[in-house]
Amino acid sequence: MNLKNLSLILIILVAALSRLIPHAPNFTPIIAMGLFSGFYFRNNKPLAILLPLAAMFIADIFIGFYLISLFVYIALALVVFIGLIIPNDGYTTSFNNVLFGSLAGSVVFFIISNFGVFLIGYPKSISGFIACYTAAIPFFQTSISADLLFTTFIFLSYDVIRNSIPQLNPDIA
Repeated sequence: MNLKNLSLILIILVAALSRLIPHAPNFTPIIAMGLFSGFYFRNNKPLAILLPLAAMFIADIFIGFYLISLFVYIALALVVFIGLIIPNDGYTTSFNNVLFGSLAGSVVFFIISNFGVFLIGYPKSISGFIACYTAAIPFFQTSISADLLFTTFIFLSYDVIRNSIPQLNPDIA
């Protein structure tokens, strides 16, 4: 395990464990974790997917598991794939790419997780489907805000860390 991978894993683990701190509903770093993992572990796709799922699992041991958890994990895995396709030059990307990835991750997570809510708790009809997604809109607004904030924070934090530790910066090392 090299210093770079250890620092990336630590950031993802801290993000997952931050879910244990009291927060507004859906104001979590889940999307940021998935994008970050996909972006930085693109050369090790199994680790890119497994790492945020394992970090979520560890946090969920303390928070609890719910029927919807399976859909949350599926959505997170799909967000990792978005992180895998964010263009980069090997180490960095543009703010616009991260912004687009964050918004795409928000939409994917909203669709998948709320489909789970629909299957678990709403009448299986068009009106039940519409009612489910309509009821989720206020949570989606919070999610988008959290996703943009945490994604920016996590990517920028790693840039600061990478530029502060010569062994992590490929331009210096």
